[in-house]
Amino acid sequence: MSSEDYEDENDTIKSYNKNLLAEFKEYLTKKKLTPRTIEKHLQNVEFYINVFLLYYEEQDARDGVSEISMYLGFWFIKKGPWSGISAINENASSLKKFYQFMLEKGEITKEEFTELKETIKEEKPEWIATMERYLDEDIEDMDEVWGF
Repeated sequence: MSSEDYEDENDTIKSYNKNLLAEFKEYLTKKKLTPRTIEKHLQNVEFYINVFLLYYEEQDARDGVSEISMYLGFWFIKKGPWSGISAINENASSLKKFYQFMLEKGEITKEEFTELKETIKEEKPEWIATMERYLDEDIEDMDEVWGF
């Protein structure tokens, strides 16, 4: 794919995501969340769909439902400028709400949403443990953290 095609694809996805985030904001507002909480969820989801999902290859938000483990268990820990244990928990919560919205909108299946929730429940302890190891100043060889 040429760099021009890549940029065009990114622009198309980001335009779609902009509308999706506006709908998600409305959804959260109807759920009577506080403006501060809504803003936090929007920031977390925006980073996920406009940075992570477009980092390696162009993926839209629908396809991102299956990428949460790679994101919170590896990529966010290494590349997220504000990564930490509380940020992992917050992002997991935000993404769960976002994909609940996507389910209700008909963009993902119930099976995909169920799998997302199970992944979070089963893998979050390991994501947090990885984050703790990553933050441990006594570990000099980062390959130990990633199991390489």
